[in-house]
Amino acid sequence: MNHTLPIIDIENIYSDNDFQLDALAREFFTIYSTYGFGYIVNHGIESSLLKNLFDQSAKFHALPSKQKMEIVLNSLHRGFIPINTSTDRNTPLAKIDKPNQSESFIIMREDSKDDTEFRNGSYLAGPNQWPCNLPGFRKIVMEYNNAIRRLAERLMNIFARTMETEYESLKISQFSPATTWLRLLRYPTTPAQRADDLFGSAPHCDFGCITLLAQDENSGLQVRAPDGQWIDAPPLPNTLVLNVGNMLHRLSNGKLLSTPHRVINLSGKQRFSCAFFYDPNVKAIIKPLSSCVDNDNPRQFPDDLVFADYLRHELSSSYDTHSTKT
Repeated sequence: MNHTLPIIDIENIYSDNDFQLDALAREFFTIYSTYGFGYIVNHGIESSLLKNLFDQSAKFHALPSKQKMEIVLNSLHRGFIPINTSTDRNTPLAKIDKPNQSESFIIMREDSKDDTEFRNGSYLAGPNQWPCNLPGFRKIVMEYNNAIRRLAERLMNIFARTMETEYESLKISQFSPATTWLRLLRYPTTPAQRADDLFGSAPHCDFGCITLLAQDENSGLQVRAPDGQWIDAPPLPNTLVLNVGNMLHRLSNGKLLSTPHRVINLSGKQRFSCAFFYDPNVKAIIKPLSSCVDNDNPRQFPDDLVFADYLRHELSSSYDTHSTKT
């Protein structure tokens, strides 16, 4: 069977009309309970802002290695992630021994010393690292980060409707404040005669709630279809790719799918993408929502988990910076 990812028009996402929002929620449920992935259009992110973001990402990645290493990934998971320093060891989807063939710059929620999360010593709370001598970089990255975060909040409102729960109550219990990550990625081209376990990004599922991905003009992203086929998710003009992660899969009692995906860059060119992750607060206790559990849909996940504990395990297993090995 030939698959293509669905395209969803979210023009009404900022509407106050319950009829329009409920219709969008029904469409989301159909797609994200079947594929777990889709393209969104009319998302409200200006094309000029996306262009500026990709321009700044290219400028960052063109910096000398020594300069990027001055802000190498720290214990707060912020900064430059060099190539060959992250490996998807936890993935059940393939036996992976080789590190991901990508490098990236990552920021998270900006926490000052006066913010409650920082003062309370919350896991990963703290300030971001920024490159020196790169005019305009921080301004553009933060402008995009703020715009995409607002979009993610509205999308979570729609996902809450698919789970027949009120977003405001979900926000208070799970996202106050949300854990956010913006990652500017560069993938070198993958050799045509690659080893079976050499990937730009090895097969995995995202560990949070939702991911919003902007792609350049070069293909490389592949998604596992419901029948197990790996299908291409090429860049489409004026779209973002939206997918569900493991925590939203749990909150929905398995109804919304966290779908495996991977990157193999065979374009012959370096590939850039910008991924934004919108996830629960680190202190959130993740368990199926009561609205998703009934006699016909018994609870699938018997154990509650604290998101911070899950994160520690994932990061320490996957990133050299966080590794507990001696």
